[in-house]
Amino acid sequence: MGLTKTEIFTQEQNQLAQLLKAMAHPARIAILQQIISANACICGDLVDELGLAQATISQHLKELKNAGIIQGTIEGVSVCYCINPDTWKLLESQIGDFLKLYKGSANCC
Repeated sequence: MGLTKTEIFTQEQNQLAQLLKAMAHPARIAILQQIISANACICGDLVDELGLAQATISQHLKELKNAGIIQGTIEGVSVCYCINPDTWKLLESQIGDFLKLYKGSANCC
């Protein structure tokens, strides 16, 4: 299997693919939904809410944070996570622009 040739794609294509890859797991979608529905930073409530092991949730949080989709702050012995608004706006814009590219065709398969 060859290496992915990211240099042949635009910065926007690479960036969107990287962000979507970080989100491409049902547990990560569930984590993001919990953070969004809380409308606040979440500090450790995810284990009870999602029914996953703490280690599993920590790994998914790490992937989301590394991608810049969430951000964390340390409060005492806990790390609290919230949506990174800058990345979220970027995602919203890029996904919207991408989906709007398709105009529909009545003469297709």
